[in-house]
Amino acid sequence: MFDICISILAIMVLLPVFAVIIIAIRVSSKGPSVFKQERAGKDGKPFTFYKFRTMRADVDPYGASPKSGDDLRLTRTGKFLREYSLDELPQLFNILKGNMSTVGPRPLYVSQIAEWNDRQKKRLLVKPGLTGLAQISGRGELTREEKLEFDVKYVETASFWTDIKIILATFIHVFRRKSIYEKRYSQTEYTRGENSDSE
Repeated sequence: MFDICISILAIMVLLPVFAVIIIAIRVSSKGPSVFKQERAGKDGKPFTFYKFRTMRADVDPYGASPKSGDDLRLTRTGKFLREYSLDELPQLFNILKGNMSTVGPRPLYVSQIAEWNDRQKKRLLVKPGLTGLAQISGRGELTREEKLEFDVKYVETASFWTDIKIILATFIHVFRRKSIYEKRYSQTEYTRGENSDSE
């Protein structure tokens, strides 16, 4: 009920913002305003994930995640959207549809599940979230392994008040614009294609 109420209220309030962003994306570059991709949901069930498009439409959507705002694949509008996390707003519709929750592990690719150990797969016991513990604990500064550990820690300690604290902390991190870009994909290798959010 919390997720449904939050998503409905946020969508109603942000409709004018959605309209402005959609127009800005279409004016700044050719292609659709909303980026769609298959991601893993609760229990690994695939679902269609939504974001505002931040890159040129002709780039590989599975390519390496941008390491800075100077990445030539980013559109001018896309860079702004990323730096204020506005590109994530369409996921409010994922929450309303029941694919996602307000708080939880970020949705990753279905193909990545095979790479995880049994402990890391515990992140699939809950719905993926718009924000999560890893996002307020370092975000782009964290490696894949560190993010997965924070995801599991969230699953093991989740509560309503924990979610409230994460939501409030998310607003602070968004306004500070800290650790937006992924510095290193893994503890053993630099950013590659199978990361959490290339687009």
